[in-house]
Amino acid sequence: MRHLKKRRKLGRTTSHRKATLNNLARALVQYELIQTTDAKAKELRRVSDRLITLGKKDTLAARRRVFAILRDRDMVAKVFGDLAKRDELAERQGGYTRIIKLGNRRGDAAPLSRVSWVGATVQSTEKLRYPAHILDRFDEVKADADDEVEETDEG
Repeated sequence: MRHLKKRRKLGRTTSHRKATLNNLARALVQYELIQTTDAKAKELRRVSDRLITLGKKDTLAARRRVFAILRDRDMVAKVFGDLAKRDELAERQGGYTRIIKLGNRRGDAAPLSRVSWVGATVQSTEKLRYPAHILDRFDEVKADADDEVEETDEG
């Protein structure tokens, strides 16, 4: 019997499962909005909510526990300096992540979800998700499209 066994195994060994969830948490801290399967998203919620709770404490021990998960000093600084102090997250007692179900993946019909911090939107995370040289291309394409629209309006 599986008494007191709440976690999902995700079809992985313990070390592989921990590494997967740590990598997902790292991606969520870096990009603030990620897309993954429903089961991974629900498990990620446990890890990411603990990161913000530790970020609110802001002690050396809390920083070390966050570093054990993220393994990157810049991301640890982001958790303690930015994420944990945001108004949307700082005022809450828990539930710092939002999971939005997107439907099924085309290849294997796995249910997909979008995981983000509360208060984060697709528009607000665009600069984090795309490098600067790609955003410049978006701006160039928008400018070209605007020029074409103006030419068709005049002619």
